[in-house]
Amino acid sequence: MLHLRKKTGKAITAEVQTVTPTMGEGIIQIRDLYKSYETAAGLFPVLKGINVGIQPGEFVGIIGKSGSGKSTLINMIAGIDHPTAGHVFVAETSVHNMNESEMSKWRGRNMGIVFQFFQLLPMLTVLENVMLPMDFCNVYAPRERKAKALEMLDMVEMVDHANKLPSAVSGGQQQRAAIARSLANNPPVIVADEPTGNLDSQTAEAVFGLFEMLVNQGKTILMVTHDNSLARRVTRTILLADGELVNEWLLRALPTLSHQQMLKATKGSEPLSFAAGAQIVKENEVNDRFFIITEGFVDIALNKPRGEKVTVNRMGPGEYFGEVELMNGGHAIATITAGELPVKVIAIKRSLFEELLNENRDTKRVVETMVSRRVSENQSARSK
Repeated sequence: MLHLRKKTGKAITAEVQTVTPTMGEGIIQIRDLYKSYETAAGLFPVLKGINVGIQPGEFVGIIGKSGSGKSTLINMIAGIDHPTAGHVFVAETSVHNMNESEMSKWRGRNMGIVFQFFQLLPMLTVLENVMLPMDFCNVYAPRERKAKALEMLDMVEMVDHANKLPSAVSGGQQQRAAIARSLANNPPVIVADEPTGNLDSQTAEAVFGLFEMLVNQGKTILMVTHDNSLARRVTRTILLADGELVNEWLLRALPTLSHQQMLKATKGSEPLSFAAGAQIVKENEVNDRFFIITEGFVDIALNKPRGEKVTVNRMGPGEYFGEVELMNGGHAIATITAGELPVKVIAIKRSLFEELLNENRDTKRVVETMVSRRVSENQSARSK
C-alpha cells in the first residue's frame, strides 16, 4: 500500500509501508488519503490528505460542490478506484491490498453499491439483477437465492415487478431494484453516489426512507448527495471543499459559512483537550479564542452579586462559547469548566474569527443573536 512520504511541486512521492487498522476506530477507516490524476495540464489533485472514521450503524451524508472529490472518495472506499497514497480499511480489511479478483469477491460480500443511474443489466429481469451478486459470491446455496432475492424485492416494494425487465419499470422503481441488489448478500456497508439525483422529489423521499429503514436495521450507509434537505436528515455530515475535509463540528456550529470559509477555519483552528474539571475560561479574565466543543460537556457558571457561584448551563458537542467575549470587549462573562469527563474542543483565534464574520454577514447575524441571548440570560441569572 502506498503511504505518503512527501509532496513536491509536481508529484506525490510515496513509499510502500505496512499499516494496520486501529481497533475501535470504525468500520471504515481512511488515513492520509490522496488521489491525483494525470491531465494534459499536469498532475491534478482531487483528494488531499483525507482522514476520517465511520462507526457501524452511521448514516453519513457526503456533501460538497461539484469537483470537490465526493464521488472519488466513494470510489476509493468501494475499491473502484485506487489512491495515489494513503489507506482505506473497511471492516478491518485493507481495501487496496487485494488484486482485482479478490476485490470483486470481497466487495460482493461486504459492500452494497447504489449508483445515480441504477446500472441494472437491461437484458436481465429485475429478479435476475438482484440474484446476480449471489451467483457471483456464492453466499447462499443456489436453491435459496431466488427466495432471498424476492425477500429483498419485497423489502423495497418491488416484488410485483420481479419478472419485468428494467426498461418496463420507472426510474424510481429501478432505483429500488438497485437498492435490493445492493442488499443481495447482506453486506454491512452500503455506499450510494447521488442515489436520488435522477429522481423526482417524491420518489427521492421514498428512496431516502428506505435508507433510513436500513440504518435502523444496523447497516452503515455513506451517501453522496446535492440535496440539502436530505443532507440535513442524516446522522452525520462530511463536507469536502477542494478535496479537503472540513471539520464536521465547525460545519455543525456555523453552517452559514461558505465551504471555502469553513475550510479556512478548519486549517486555522487548533485542537485542544482539557481534563475533567479543568477550567477553560475564567470569569472577568481576557479570552481571545472562540471554542467549538467536539467531545464531552462543559459547565457555565456565574458569580452572583453576593459572592455565590451558580451553574446556569451545560453545553455539549457542536455547541460553542467564547463569542461573547470576542464581540463585547474580551473579558469573560462566565467561568467555563470541563464536566465529569475530559473535553475536546477546536479553538479559533480572535483575528480569524473576526475575519470570518466580516466576510459573512449571515454568520455575523447568527452570532450576534446568540451573543445578545446569552448576555440577557446571564444578566437574568445573576439577578435571581
